[in-house]
This record gives sequence, structure tokens and C-alpha cells, in this order.
Amino acid sequence: MERVKDTIFGCFFKVGFNPDLEKDDFTKLADFFRPYIWGENGIDNALEKLHWRDYGNDLELALFQFNVNPTYAELQHLKEIESYRKNEKAIGIPIIVNEENFFKKTEKERYEFLKQAILQKMELLTEVVKKRKLDTNVDLLKSDLQKVLKEFSVT
Repeated sequence: MERVKDTIFGCFFKVGFNPDLEKDDFTKLADFFRPYIWGENGIDNALEKLHWRDYGNDLELALFQFNVNPTYAELQHLKEIESYRKNEKAIGIPIIVNEENFFKKTEKERYEFLKQAILQKMELLTEVVKKRKLDTNVDLLKSDLQKVLKEFSVT
């Protein structure tokens, strides 16, 4: 399946399965988190400025996978970064979102957490790119990412 966008970064999130929560609670949690990614002030707006063609040919998608309140069992299966998928020219980058690092924070602190979590994961992406000898200028990508995240602010 060919991607419609040529942005190098994508976002995805899922809420951890908790049998003690009602369906409405899952929906409320998802509805609360979604705008931080795709809303008017969503971080995806900053990320969509970066296009994979500007960085090389081997990495077309780095997918930030936000795991909202993952269960203990789900945490056991999460890697710091997933393996590079050559056929898709893609890599998944899990980010854990929970009460301590996000929901108990102020609005400004939540956005700051998202920005810092993304930047920290770039170090792991750098290791994968170098280890796999991918045609991806990860230093330029990190530099450009830092610039768009620095410009990205919530009033």
C-alpha cells in the first residue's frame, strides 16, 4: 500500500486495554489525547513539514507509536525502537504516555513531553540507521526536527 503523504514522520496511538475501564472511559481517554497529536495545535502539524525525500532513499516512514496507558503485559512486548522494515522502508518508534509523564502535567508540560520524547527517540533511530547502513542523512533529519519542534509552540 503506497502512502499518500511523503512526510517522513507519522503518528499513531492506542489506548492500553484495561478490563476495569468502561468503553466510555476508553473513548474519553482517546478523545483527550487525540488533539495533542492531530488537533489544531497537534504535534503532527510540525512533523508534516519534513519529507523523506530530503533525507535519502532508505527511510520513508518513522512512525511514532504513542502507547497511552499501556498495561504491564503490553509494556513487556514494547521495544525501545522496532526493527527496520526494508520492504516498507519504515520503522516503528514506541513512546509510552501515562499519568506521570503526561496526564498529571500542565498543558505546556504535555507538549514539552511529546517534543522531548520524540527527540530522545531520534538517538535510537540514529543507531538503527548507522547499524543498517541506510541511505538516510539522520544528522540532517535530527537537525531539521529540532528546528520544527522548536518553532512549534502552544499559546
